[in-house]
Amino acid sequence: MRSELVVDALQMAIWRRQPAPGAIVHADRGSQYMSWIFGHRLRSAGLLGSMGRVASSVDNTMMESFWSTLQRELLDRRAGASREELASAIFEWIEGFYNPLRRHSGLGYRSPNDFEDLHTAATAAA
Repeated sequence: MRSELVVDALQMAIWRRQPAPGAIVHADRGSQYMSWIFGHRLRSAGLLGSMGRVASSVDNTMMESFWSTLQRELLDRRAGASREELASAIFEWIEGFYNPLRRHSGLGYRSPNDFEDLHTAATAAA
């Protein structure tokens, strides 16, 4: 995976989510996340980078769970789909179902969007 791909994804996340300065972006230790350009984009957006330990899935359990759910609920049901079809399906699944509607026990049975809204409101009130 090229650094430009993750920088583009980071830029899309910044544009869509508009994180507060100091928000933490957690990643694994892949070379693309350790690149100068990725770190520069984080810093210029006022974000903090965080990386887990080498070979430790425990540091990234929420993302590991997400990838497992994506595989089980979407990708396993789309065998034979083209790259473009998968890209579109993944976007629709994340933005149209997973983030706004899918409830998670780890978030108090709230959707990620609802949890983020509550966290943002609580942070603003503090």
